[in-house]
Amino acid sequence: MKKNFVSNSQESTRMFKKDWMEALSKVHFSVPIFIFAPVVLYFSWRAFTVAHNNILTFIASFAGGLFIWTLTEYVLHRFIFHFVPKSPWGLRLHFIFHGVHHDYPNDRLRLVMPPSVSIPLATGFYFLFQWLLPFEYLNGFFAAFILGYLVYDISHYAMHHLNFKNPIMKKIKQHHMQHHYSDPDRGYGVSSALWDKIFRSDFEK
Repeated sequence: MKKNFVSNSQESTRMFKKDWMEALSKVHFSVPIFIFAPVVLYFSWRAFTVAHNNILTFIASFAGGLFIWTLTEYVLHRFIFHFVPKSPWGLRLHFIFHGVHHDYPNDRLRLVMPPSVSIPLATGFYFLFQWLLPFEYLNGFFAAFILGYLVYDISHYAMHHLNFKNPIMKKIKQHHMQHHYSDPDRGYGVSSALWDKIFRSDFEK
């Protein structure tokens, strides 16, 4: 993705002519918490009460969900969000999904995924995991996967609007800011640089 324009304004640029479509493209950063925190709690509760997990099974499935989320975050960002089609309608779709974020990285209403996208995606992932995983591991795994998404979404907002004193968070923010302001073809991990190091898409020291 080659950047031709970057605005540091926190205001939202208009993307759609229709007001209802414009409204669906914007969301306050706290909205994912209200939607998905209950999902995390619900599936954690199901792991013990419906799937009858013991603590070791729950910890194993939960750790697996967090781990797979980090890989999913990387793959989505690198291969889906940064895939640039050649057709005019494809370029328009690319701009709506991710290009606008690179042009307006501090837009305060387009830094977390809107429910119109996140809810269908979460639903699709649930049915995928239901097909792939044994039932005893499904609930804890999905709870952790959604928690990983939630941490990613909120930390992404924080990286663009907060200054950190914690050295770990400062390093994570620096990694993401390099993706925006230095080289958008590197540094695809947002909440972690793990997969950038593994797949050699990290920034050269």
